[in-house]
Amino acid sequence: MGAYLRPDRLSEALAALRRRHTVLAGGTDFYPARVGRAIDEDILDITAIASLRGISTSAVGWRLGATTTWSELLEADLPPLFDGLRQAAREVGGRQIQNTGTLAGNLCNASPAADGVPPLLALDAEVELAGPSGARRLPLASFITGNRRTALAPGELMVAIHIASPAHEARSAFLKLGARRYLVISIAMAAATLEIEGGRIASARIAVRAAEGLPFFPAASCAFSAFATIR
Repeated sequence: MGAYLRPDRLSEALAALRRRHTVLAGGTDFYPARVGRAIDEDILDITAIASLRGISTSAVGWRLGATTTWSELLEADLPPLFDGLRQAAREVGGRQIQNTGTLAGNLCNASPAADGVPPLLALDAEVELAGPSGARRLPLASFITGNRRTALAPGELMVAIHIASPAHEARSAFLKLGARRYLVISIAMAAATLEIEGGRIASARIAVRAAEGLPFFPAASCAFSAFATIR
């Protein structure tokens, strides 16, 4: 095995990334991909960095820490705006995976079957990245660039996901099609967020993503929410 680092400060993690490391958060995709072979790369485990965990709210919206787990999301006090993301959280494997898997891990892995992506696209989420040149924010629709591909630059880490407060009362929902009801990779997924004003739909955002058995459409799965915003 290569070197294993588990810093407790973001600055230490970014310093470590001056050299090539494989970033480990929940590890729910990392270990299955290496069954039957030695782990010979250098590992940077970011789960001890307190600033990367937890959910906070402010006047402008919500900040979801990168290493917040799906179980922590389900237990958080969040408004109906997040119902779709909660529904997706219940689809992320079994309870053991939900206890360990992280929000940022789901996004940075960039699998076309990632359950968290459609509801976050429909929420018009932005990701916060930190690296050698400082911090930057990027729409999630621009962050995932294809199958297992992201806009992460060398030396960068995702540190948070940001959701802006809607202008009106809002709700969301998520649906997943799989070969069976539970513990299955997605065939296709869809999420929608509606903002309501005076009993009418003031805004609608829809995200669709295809995975197993269907082609991968970057425009539909990564930028469709921007084109499908209706006001």
